[in-house]
Amino acid sequence: MVGVSELQQLLGRRVADALATTGVDITADEALIRPSGRAGADYQCNAAMSLGKKLGRPPREVAQAIVDALDAPEVAASEVAGPGFINFTLDTAWLAGALDGLDERLGVPATAEPRRFALDYSSPNVAKEMHVGNMRSTIIGESLLRLLRYAGHEVIPHNHLGDWGTPFGMLIEHLTDLGGAGEHSIGDLDGFYQAARKKFDADPDFADRSRLRVVALQSGDEATLALWRDLVAESARHFGKVYGLLGTSLTDEDIYGESFYNPYLAETIAEVEALGITSVSDGAVCVFPPGFANRDGDPLPLILRKRDGGYGYPVTDLATVRYWVRERGVTDLLYVVGLPQSQHFQMVFSAAAMAGYLETGHSAVHIGFGTVLGADGKTIRTRSGGTIKLVALLEEAVQHAAKLVAERSRLDADAQAEVARAVGLGAVKYADLSGDREKDYTFTWERMLSTEGNTSVYLQYANARIHSILRKAGDTAPGPIRLQEPAERALGLKLAQFPSAVAAAVEGYAPHKVCQHLFETATAFTGFYENCPILAESTPAEVRASRLALAALTSAVLTRGLELLGIDAPTRM
Repeated sequence: MVGVSELQQLLGRRVADALATTGVDITADEALIRPSGRAGADYQCNAAMSLGKKLGRPPREVAQAIVDALDAPEVAASEVAGPGFINFTLDTAWLAGALDGLDERLGVPATAEPRRFALDYSSPNVAKEMHVGNMRSTIIGESLLRLLRYAGHEVIPHNHLGDWGTPFGMLIEHLTDLGGAGEHSIGDLDGFYQAARKKFDADPDFADRSRLRVVALQSGDEATLALWRDLVAESARHFGKVYGLLGTSLTDEDIYGESFYNPYLAETIAEVEALGITSVSDGAVCVFPPGFANRDGDPLPLILRKRDGGYGYPVTDLATVRYWVRERGVTDLLYVVGLPQSQHFQMVFSAAAMAGYLETGHSAVHIGFGTVLGADGKTIRTRSGGTIKLVALLEEAVQHAAKLVAERSRLDADAQAEVARAVGLGAVKYADLSGDREKDYTFTWERMLSTEGNTSVYLQYANARIHSILRKAGDTAPGPIRLQEPAERALGLKLAQFPSAVAAAVEGYAPHKVCQHLFETATAFTGFYENCPILAESTPAEVRASRLALAALTSAVLTRGLELLGIDAPTRM
């Protein structure tokens, strides 16, 4: 029997075969099969809409021709709707059998064509405490790492730390003024950096010394490098603490800071100059990617080497593409960076293509995201207007969750603390992931920690409830699935659509599609639980076994889906 992982492709092939009988050839993908959001329909085919224009026929006529020629035993009913959509209703017995056949991957197939991804995410600045501005890249990037790997791709994470350039000349010179090396916490360094910035802006002599210190750093002066290494090491310890709290996969081995690419910059510039794609503009070496202009219509430059001989960020990013494609053999580069950097990355990608670094078979994608807003609709900040430290925000999340858990749980203190951590951190992550990543979202504890609606807390409680049911069932084993009641079928259909949700999230680098599916699955389970008694004495044994199987499968989907988002799913709450 065809399983749920192949269902959309199967329906696509059925549509393609039906069209072939009318002399029209399309692929299964071109059939545009998607889960339906319409009541009474399971899947929808949109192919007739585009084919109507191509064939010069009314879309409804094309759709009816598909329905008339359709040979699909797994489909119980098909009908034309609206301007030319086709709604499919699956055969219920087929659906039940497909659910019984699910393995531990829950119907999600491993790709037949694995890619090799380089995934740039988190990327905080050295000598600065991670703050709320680093949160989205870290959370979104981690979820994409898990989704891509689950889909069967190889993913190499790299943490592009800001650890080079003028800021470190300022900071090292300031530390030298203070006596040089010593034991400094990340909080100390954060304060030192702010003080160094003020001195740089107010004291020309200090500014000149800082610039010379940058030269010393770049030329390999050992005393300067020793201080720089201390800054990086202390910062890495801080980053590791935050990643441990968040459950992020990044380790020190994944650090590829700006300094890592410094040895490649001169040869990258020499190479693109030799290709004849650079120009000298006002003394600077530039690439002018086609199609980019300022408000006056003048071409926008990508400055590789500044007039004073210093390197700009663009050449570091160009060298990054060159390194990962040439030396690490990746096929795809992903950059999880805020939307304001969109034009910069598009220009870098264009220049990389001009240089031959991105050839046919390679891709580079900027995975942009919006801003975290406070209740006032502005970028979230502390009450005093300062930047919110990420560790403080995460610890506050756990504190809020601890109050919620204490009010609802009968667990002992240690177990409550563990659950509070899962709930609090999960709430922060889910709030970040559950909406379209390109949109801003408002950060509110009340909404994030609600036990109702599309929140991780709602999903976690639904999963814990299922585990409670399974424990109460004792030795009663789940049995063959039967979908006799409407609520049973509605839940079964959602479980069968989990592979579609994962595929859509991977295709669009869109974790919110998994979030939405998990919410709909948990909602369907609530309807099932309320309308279909599982452990009641009046429930026949075979029905009880079927419903236990549906409950266990729901828990498996919720647990796996939350895992792909980087969120824990406690079995007791």
